[in-house]
Amino acid sequence: MKKAEIKLQVELDDKNVPEQILWSSSDGESSDELPAKAMFLALWDSQYKNSMRIDLWTKDMPYDEMKRFFYETMQTLGDSFLRASGGDPMAEKVIADLRDYCAHYADKMEILEQQN
Repeated sequence: MKKAEIKLQVELDDKNVPEQILWSSSDGESSDELPAKAMFLALWDSQYKNSMRIDLWTKDMPYDEMKRFFYETMQTLGDSFLRASGGDPMAEKVIADLRDYCAHYADKMEILEQQN
């Protein structure tokens, strides 16, 4: 069985606010520690049937980038759910609704204009 290790290192200030987030993967193209400005980590606890989450962002994460991070995360959650659903037509309809919401969010937060 193949194993991979993902490491996260978070440097905190004296008030426990993240100043730097570094991550690395033993299975990536490089084993170098790479910087990140924000992260969402979600794990499923099957015993208690709930999510365990860690949401962190550094104090120098720009608001415009945070808006884009949320948008892209919602989009990729939809992609992941479709892959997990195995072609369930109801999942496809619900994710279509999520895509509509993502478009609404992007419009209200003026995200798509920032790409150009």
